[in-house]
Amino acid sequence: MSELVVEFRDLLFSYRGTTFQLELPGFEVAARERVALIGRSGCGKSTLLDLACGIKRPARGTVRFNGADLSGRGELERRRTRLDSIGLVFQEFRLLEYLTVLDSILLPVRLAGRPVTRALRDRARELASRAGIEHLLRRRPHRLSQGERQRAAICRALVSSPQLVLADEPTGNLDPDTGEAVLDLLFEEVATAGAALLVVTHDHVILPRFDRVVDLTTENRAATEASA
Repeated sequence: MSELVVEFRDLLFSYRGTTFQLELPGFEVAARERVALIGRSGCGKSTLLDLACGIKRPARGTVRFNGADLSGRGELERRRTRLDSIGLVFQEFRLLEYLTVLDSILLPVRLAGRPVTRALRDRARELASRAGIEHLLRRRPHRLSQGERQRAAICRALVSSPQLVLADEPTGNLDPDTGEAVLDLLFEEVATAGAALLVVTHDHVILPRFDRVVDLTTENRAATEASA
């Protein structure tokens, strides 16, 4: 079996003041593996992505990244891990209005304190070309469609060749042909980098393209017990 990139063990997470709980005995994603995460709304899919990258910390259990305990690290260490090694595609994109598309794609490099070299600029342009937004690199978010913003966010997640890519509904605002092209881009980049890919999706049409499909509605022990 390939080396595990992200592992969840005896995981419990809840939001204060709500009845929501996410409880997973065990779950993992290996290098070069492409996993789709499905399940009914509110079962914890987006929360699991936040736990995987250290934005949130579990109340119990561990989240391990490349064999090291990510959940046990401090906020600055978890942030450094995200910037250095994890690519994030948020459902709401989170593009900064004052940055052009090109600068948005290169933002993780700058936040990590790395120099923006010519090679990295060329990589950003190449990713934009493959995503079909190369003609938009000088535009700012208010001049982009939802689908164009989504593709810019995907390029931003990939620019640093991360070891783990977490994508929340990456094809949700795209037409079928563009969605297939974006999946091609994600899969090719993951394969080239030897990375792991975990995608949250409600689009069941794309599921056959993944190595594994996990239904969090059934995996989440707390949700299963609540519905029993």
